[in-house]
Amino acid sequence: MAKSIPAALQEHGEVSSKTKISVVGLGYVGLPLAIALARGFDVIGYDLNSERIDELRQGVDRTFEIDAPMLRASSVRFTKDIADTRDADIHIITVPTPVDDDSAPDLRPLKTASASIGSIMKDGAIVVVESTVYPGVTEDVCGPILEEASGKVSGEGFYLGYSPERINPGDKVHTVDKIIKVVAGQTDEITDILADIYGAATSGGIHRARNIKTAEAAKVIENAQRDINIAFVNEATMIFQKLGVSAYDVLETAGTKWNFLNFTPGLVGGHCIGIDPFYLAHRASEVGYFADLILTGRRINDSMGTFIADSIEANLEGKCKILILGLTFKENVPDLRNTRVVDIITRLRELGHEVDVHDPLANKDEAQKFLNIDLIESLSDLGGYDAIVGAVAHSVYQDLSPAAIEGMMTDTGLVADVKGIWRGTEFSSGIKRWLL
Repeated sequence: MAKSIPAALQEHGEVSSKTKISVVGLGYVGLPLAIALARGFDVIGYDLNSERIDELRQGVDRTFEIDAPMLRASSVRFTKDIADTRDADIHIITVPTPVDDDSAPDLRPLKTASASIGSIMKDGAIVVVESTVYPGVTEDVCGPILEEASGKVSGEGFYLGYSPERINPGDKVHTVDKIIKVVAGQTDEITDILADIYGAATSGGIHRARNIKTAEAAKVIENAQRDINIAFVNEATMIFQKLGVSAYDVLETAGTKWNFLNFTPGLVGGHCIGIDPFYLAHRASEVGYFADLILTGRRINDSMGTFIADSIEANLEGKCKILILGLTFKENVPDLRNTRVVDIITRLRELGHEVDVHDPLANKDEAQKFLNIDLIESLSDLGGYDAIVGAVAHSVYQDLSPAAIEGMMTDTGLVADVKGIWRGTEFSSGIKRWLL
């Protein structure tokens, strides 16, 4: 192994509590990872959002991934100054990798993080990317940026690694300290070091990928596969709607077969499933292949919001007053990134309906700033809606009584149940129902 490897990492595959780790980006992925790693190592967490850092220092996690007692008890040091991470032996990048308005990969956050780390990292540091990327980004995009910013040579003055994030926001079972972590390093020795680092943070075990590109490719198809499976169910749902059959009833019946795959219809948003397939399709186009199935799945899923709105419209008479329950991209999380509920709202308003939106988990300021949607703060004293749309299956909506729902509606209003929240709920005879 090259002599430039830091002393804390000198021995083959050996790490210790003296190993210093920086986690760059403290969102849904970075914060839980930093907390898990801090149980065995000296960890500093960096985020360029000063408000986020201030909140974390006070024990507040706006993502709800880490509760206040655990956050306050952690030894992670939080900083908004990248220079504070200069002593780190390992830098782990967990910044977002979104797409632009043309659905092309937007690597600007990753490039910025790489340049920032390169400007301060010491000789022999290991830079690990966790952000979802297409095969080749770690070595062909991040590597050169790190070289330019640091004046060091990749593979000699610093080393690269990749360990794909597998966090599922709101999932309290498959947490970062329990799942299998994939690791890949620029050399076998770096892979061994990463296996030891991540192995100390998770009880789920370690899988050593053959190389960095393999690990990158594995990550990007994990979510692309889910996207395609959901697209199949969504397309089948569109067919069933025309046949007057509920997809949820069909799936419940089909699910009695032992090898039937359990995917449900609906909106596909968030930062992963609705984004990652575009990364693979983009890379495919660069090497001369058109990713037909992947992009067809994306097209179907991205059309679902309009389909749902049009289906609701078909069950209404005239211009109506509609209440949408839920705005975040999935149940029981505050994350508004790439939420496709906006597609329902936009389409219903285009059709001339008056639409109000409620979500107790979403940040009101973020909803206004990023989505131009003013959230209703409380369901109390609401009434007169011609339709209520259950768009997100938050627990608070699942717990609503029939009387509470009917109390917000006209006597002949429509309950539009996108997520099957109230399939077993009995409403008054005058209430109309629509189920996806």
